[in-house]
Amino acid sequence: MNIRLILFLCIFITISCKNDKSENDLTENQLQTNSTDTVEEMEFKVVDSRFIDNEELWAPFQSDLSEFTGEVYEEVKALVFEKSIPQIQQSIDEGKLTYEELALFYLSRIKEYDRDNELSLNSVIALNPDLLKEARQKDELKSKVANHHLIFGIPVLLKDNINTAAMPTTAGAAALQDNDTQDAFIVERLKENGAIILGKANLSEWAYFFCGECPSGYSAVGGQTLNPYGRKIHDTGGSSSGSGVAVAANLAPVAVGSETSGSILSPSSQNSVVGLKPTVGLLSRGGVVPISSTLDTPGPMTRSVIDNAILLSAMTGVDQKDPASKAAGKKENNFYSDLKQTDLKGKRFGAIKSLMEDTLYLRAVNDLRNAGAEIVEYEAEEINLPNFIRLLNLDMKKDLPEYFKNYGGEPRFQNVQDVVDYNSEDSLGRAPYGQALFLGIIKDSASTEEFTAIKDTLMRNGTRFFEKPMKEYKLDAVLSINNYHAGFAAVAKYPAITVPMGYNSQNAPKGLTFIGKPFTEQQLLQWAYTFEQTTNRRKTPENYNE
Repeated sequence: MNIRLILFLCIFITISCKNDKSENDLTENQLQTNSTDTVEEMEFKVVDSRFIDNEELWAPFQSDLSEFTGEVYEEVKALVFEKSIPQIQQSIDEGKLTYEELALFYLSRIKEYDRDNELSLNSVIALNPDLLKEARQKDELKSKVANHHLIFGIPVLLKDNINTAAMPTTAGAAALQDNDTQDAFIVERLKENGAIILGKANLSEWAYFFCGECPSGYSAVGGQTLNPYGRKIHDTGGSSSGSGVAVAANLAPVAVGSETSGSILSPSSQNSVVGLKPTVGLLSRGGVVPISSTLDTPGPMTRSVIDNAILLSAMTGVDQKDPASKAAGKKENNFYSDLKQTDLKGKRFGAIKSLMEDTLYLRAVNDLRNAGAEIVEYEAEEINLPNFIRLLNLDMKKDLPEYFKNYGGEPRFQNVQDVVDYNSEDSLGRAPYGQALFLGIIKDSASTEEFTAIKDTLMRNGTRFFEKPMKEYKLDAVLSINNYHAGFAAVAKYPAITVPMGYNSQNAPKGLTFIGKPFTEQQLLQWAYTFEQTTNRRKTPENYNE
């Protein structure tokens, strides 16, 4: 079977498999490791975008960038590069830096590294044409706004399935190039808290539920996103590929991704950044191009845990139009002010025995033990997740038309069939890897009773996978690698956070993933922060240090 098809299926099927070593070798990121732990380059049908016009993209910024000299760049870099949001804000408060300079710094790096050169990453699809104007406005307002949110004036990159009025929302698809929309609810919240939208990040097209045999990080609009730790060698992970890559290479301070099953955890761990998949309902999905209203959630992707908590906090709030957000009822929250470096005495974490052969995981588990945590090694129960893809098929079949009706700005399309027909008019340009998964959506159907039974079984099985050991061993969280158990967390609606834990012999990053009970984000962030601060395992990709 084609390795890319296997890789995709593992995101949605094999994550539900047994957890002995032979089965675990088939999980997504292990397949990515097995297929990319080599100096041989990956081969792609398409690398560069056929849709992005670079002259048009950069036209709004040319004059300002021409005045942003190399000398000024270096001065700003010393204050910004690899810095956290609190560190950046401190430099601004001290008068050493402006929000306009901050925006110009990231524009300069995107122009230098993202397209049409030997180091290009293809992580950014679009730029906010009003970015610099909005940054200047923040500079004028900063002394007038008391106690502003820490996200104030910080440029935020959005995965290109998240609506914003500043740019079309394409989901990476040629069909949605003219999808001009209003802001998604979480974008409204970001702006209310003072954030500036930097641009849109490339993604695996339609959030990796479209073509089946396409590589992660590919979209028709954005081209092929590449991993800065090994261009064409290491997989980017998906579907929030551009968000992870851009943050890793310091092309953006922070980014927003979205996850159905592994789409934040995978690219975060693959690109050595921190990624949080929140409990479904903590953040609104209103105005986010859907796969599954049952499982979808946006979430923050950042270089540090403190920035993750800040970005998460800036997006919270109850969206009355999103049933999951309304049901959760979680109002604005501050997840960052109480983060502190502390020991983990009294905390009990479950380490899955089949993962203990991974030397990076073993080291990370020992790091937690040395920080005071109690580690309980246990055999994970063999539990399946039947009809996982059917859940996605059936949800997207109804959810995408609702998005087009309620949030979309492209009236030509009303459903999946319309998109398939459009792509079929120019398959080479619009769908070079085919559209097998969309065709599967069209063919699938179920009665209301059958669909309810599918969802109930998946949630029950996923919850059991975590709940049983948590109760038996009195665990606070389960420890995993990358997105190895993202499918279980998805259907159980459990939150998860991944933190860089090191690099293998081929310099491929891996993340330690904490999985906790619903709405335990504050605890997950604290545990992740302690691990991060006591290990400091993340390193900048070496070709992107200039």
